[in-house]
Formats: sequence, C-alpha cells, structure tokens
Amino acid sequence: MPHTELWVAEDDGGALVGLLVLDEDWLEQLYVEPTLTGRGIGSELVGLAKRARPKGLRLWTFESNLGAQRFYERHGFRPIERTAGDNEEGAPDILYVWDAS
Repeated sequence: MPHTELWVAEDDGGALVGLLVLDEDWLEQLYVEPTLTGRGIGSELVGLAKRARPKGLRLWTFESNLGAQRFYERHGFRPIERTAGDNEEGAPDILYVWDAS
C-alpha cells in the first residue's frame, strides 16, 4: 500500500497510547487509548494528519458516534454526506472533510 502511513503515539515509557492511519487523503483510523482521552493525544494526531496532507482530508464516522462528530468538527472537519448504512457494519455514517482553505 504505497500511500498508507501509520503513525503511533507512545507515552514516556514507550507504551502505545494512540495511532493514526492515513491512506492518501483518507484518515482511515484514529485511535486513542480510552483511559487517556481528553489529554490532547487525538488532537496531536489530527494535527499531524493535517500537516501530512495539507491539501485536505476525508473520513467516515458513524452517525451514532456523537463524540467523534464533536471532536472532528472542533478540528475543522465538516459533514458533507450521510448514508443509511452503506458500509460493512450496516450502520448510518457521515462523510467529513477538512480543507486548509
């Protein structure tokens, strides 16, 4: 996968606390250890993604994941499309985009 990048966040002891997967302009995965949310790890990873893809990013999140929606909207992403569940899980989801302009 020539355009896929994996970034990890580690604590001072080297333990994995978060990860980011980019595939071209898609933010494919963003994960923060649930016990560490609210400490800026996700924000740092999104900032890294924006620097790595300054022309813009896209991502999907589930309609039921209100926390993710608030998080991405706080970071400048905007919803542009909704589906009734055209995905593997069959759950309604939302396409978000971020562009630098």
